[in-house]
Amino acid sequence: MANKSQEVTVIVGGGHAAGALLAALLQSRYQHEVVLVGEEPHPPYQRPPLSKNYLAGEVEQESLYLKPRSVYENAGYQLRLGVRVDQIDRDNKTVRLSDNSMIRYDRLVLATGSQVRRLRSPGAELKGIYYLHDIADADALREELVPGKRLVIVGGGFVGLEVAASAVKKGVGVTVLEAAERLMQRVTGPEMSAFFYARHHDAGVDIRLDTGVTGFATGDQGRVAGVTLANGDMVPADIVLVSIGVIPDTALAEAAGLACDGGILVDEFTRTDDPAILAIGDCTRHRNLFFEDRLRLESVANAVDQARTAAAVLMGEEKPYDSVPWFWSNQYDIRLQMIGLSPGHDQRVMHGSPADKGFAVFYLRDGCVIAVDAVNLPIAFMVGKQLVQRRQAVSPGVLSDPHTDLKSLL
Repeated sequence: MANKSQEVTVIVGGGHAAGALLAALLQSRYQHEVVLVGEEPHPPYQRPPLSKNYLAGEVEQESLYLKPRSVYENAGYQLRLGVRVDQIDRDNKTVRLSDNSMIRYDRLVLATGSQVRRLRSPGAELKGIYYLHDIADADALREELVPGKRLVIVGGGFVGLEVAASAVKKGVGVTVLEAAERLMQRVTGPEMSAFFYARHHDAGVDIRLDTGVTGFATGDQGRVAGVTLANGDMVPADIVLVSIGVIPDTALAEAAGLACDGGILVDEFTRTDDPAILAIGDCTRHRNLFFEDRLRLESVANAVDQARTAAAVLMGEEKPYDSVPWFWSNQYDIRLQMIGLSPGHDQRVMHGSPADKGFAVFYLRDGCVIAVDAVNLPIAFMVGKQLVQRRQAVSPGVLSDPHTDLKSLL
């Protein structure tokens, strides 16, 4: 890809959104100079396997990379890895890096992602307490997960439960402490929470709901020895994983004076309030044509879809981002696929039974399907996507009938 014009596009970040944007630009034969600045030493990679098969040691690190570094470099794209952007000078259209070098940009894309939410409880800095956000975190945690060790996971969301499943398979004793009344309470309904509780319990995981953490007990050589609870009890631990969610990484954008409110604010074309700057992925709170309010979504699907929209904008096209949110989680032999957003539903309808090989929960509002959670039932997910996109009204009786051919609903 020689003879590029002098226009420079700088991408800040090395996660899925940044990698998807590079891939989209490659596919579109983007002719301008591209520089990606990533704080980690790796080319853009996918994070979901960090809590699943990568943590379990079933895949190699290179398999996480969206593309080998050579693919980008052969296309003439420059990867500046192992350095971070410290400052954006919007007036002069430059970014200053941690090695004190400067890069001029014509278009800037922020794909800064998120940061893990940290506990500030007494003892939170002890050795043996981990967070899982990047490859280095997964490598460090994986070395600790050996048979007979006791792992305590603070947080019963997707990542915490995926790690629990991976650790149990390695012969590690696992306890999950969840402050809410049920697992994955923020993202799914009680039927799914109960199903996953039972599956983890059957695998030997000790799950304690409605349980607050107040601190950590110190053992030998400054290592964690246990987790202290709000009721005064202590759960013994050799290793602790804190998995209590993430917060958008907006510090760079805020320092540059860009509008932020629970994320970098962007429109349906991923544009910030600066016409030269776009933002994509977990760091954004975006306007979606399908939903009334601005949303911040933590998902690979959102990262990829926003990246495609941003690529179109950089190519001089306007293709608004209006995708329906979807998510997935793999735990044991379970594949959970979720389409739409279930908060705000006024009715839940189960298709099939948790005792079956596959089942689904449909979430309705005013008689229309707004979300579907499917367990080992891909047809429910695929049909659900169409129903949610159309905001289609469906009879609860038809949905609950196990003999209903879901395809017929379309």
